[in-house]
Amino acid sequence: MDDLDRRPGETDTDHVDVRVLEEGDLDWIVRIDAQRTTRARRAYFKLKLDEAVHHTGLRVSLAAFVGKEPAGFLMARLYYGEFGKPEPVAVLDTIATSPAFAGKKVGRALLRQLETNLRALGIERLETTVDWDMAELVGFFQHAGFKPSARLCLEKNI
Repeated sequence: MDDLDRRPGETDTDHVDVRVLEEGDLDWIVRIDAQRTTRARRAYFKLKLDEAVHHTGLRVSLAAFVGKEPAGFLMARLYYGEFGKPEPVAVLDTIATSPAFAGKKVGRALLRQLETNLRALGIERLETTVDWDMAELVGFFQHAGFKPSARLCLEKNI
């Protein structure tokens, strides 16, 4: 939908319903992730979803639907002082959309809702990491306003 075709107050993501992740979301989360990564990471997402639903004080991980169809999800956490940072920060560690909804603004809707929720909690910064060679994802985050961090991420093979 073009900006000129929308009614006042309508956004380009109004067709996407976003809610917090729930325990029953596991099957479709694994399915969407497998469509993107070609691996079924059920055990990994079972742990991540359990943590998001049962072991966080504030639930910030989200699910997106277009109609009744699961369209995408994101998983994020809040940190209060970790890694030497004195202020709270949110870290987005997983975002995925169903290939069936590619280009339908599902990722944008998820990020928009996450940012709204974080502002309401007084969180002023959202961080994520992206593999250097994932140009499509880097472009998505760049379009969403992310910039390279002043912090350097280090790793070492063991």
